[in-house]
Amino acid sequence: MFNKMAKNNTSDSPSVNIIGAGTIIEGDITTNGDMRIDGSLTGSINVKGKLVVGASGMVEGEIICQNADISGTIKGKIGVAELLALKSSSKLTGDIITNKIAIEPGATFSGSCSMGGVIKDIKGERTEKAELAEKTA
Repeated sequence: MFNKMAKNNTSDSPSVNIIGAGTIIEGDITTNGDMRIDGSLTGSINVKGKLVVGASGMVEGEIICQNADISGTIKGKIGVAELLALKSSSKLTGDIITNKIAIEPGATFSGSCSMGGVIKDIKGERTEKAELAEKTA
């Protein structure tokens, strides 16, 4: 019976990780699943799925993820392979590298933003789109 349960809990389905409000973490986080931060993180974070930073969430450090939905505070560089959504309560200070960005009225952003063809994927390698653009230029 226990073996069947262990087999059902394999890493085939991505997990959702939560850092609750009032929690303070210092260090680096890497996950293959999704992540929600309502507490405070000082360090880098690498998320293979979607990163959500709640209104009470604060991240100071480098972020790399597939998609991001930001309502809280970010201080540092953020790299998003697909869509970065900055909600009206978000405050981002640092550089953005993303494929697409959506910014709601009221969001604050201070830094530089690179998007489109110069995007690097999560592994840090240039995408085929960027390489093709360089060859045709």
